[in-house]
Amino acid sequence: MPSSGPEVNPPGELTIGELARRTGVAASALRYYEELGLLPAPPRISGQRRYPESAVTIVAAIRLQSEAGFTLAEQKALIAPGDGAPDWRELAQRKLAELDERIARAQAARDAISHGLRCPRRAATQRPDFQAVCPDFQARVATGRTA
Repeated sequence: MPSSGPEVNPPGELTIGELARRTGVAASALRYYEELGLLPAPPRISGQRRYPESAVTIVAAIRLQSEAGFTLAEQKALIAPGDGAPDWRELAQRKLAELDERIARAQAARDAISHGLRCPRRAATQRPDFQAVCPDFQARVATGRTA
């Protein structure tokens, strides 16, 4: 007689819903990762995907690489380089350069906001003598740091 209770998975096997809950990634995204080859297709039991426990680590790595700015296509090239694909070191070096650029822009924005909070001249940019009354701005112009 079939049980009407929830199906119990063998130890170490996760349904797509369980993997989604454990990783915070939607089931549709997991299927897409699988389609792209980022997440190995698991065996199926009664038509349901049964992921190994190691899938949690794989999904965490995908998320970490995404947060670092790698596209899914770049991640695919990192794990399974094909003909004509850049070497993973080359791809990682390019990504580091992109991150350094983003960090520099964010730091410049942070510096500008911090300066704005410290500057006693609220509407200094509206004054004709702005550069004279705002020495920090003059220093930025002189060093080319206008962001």
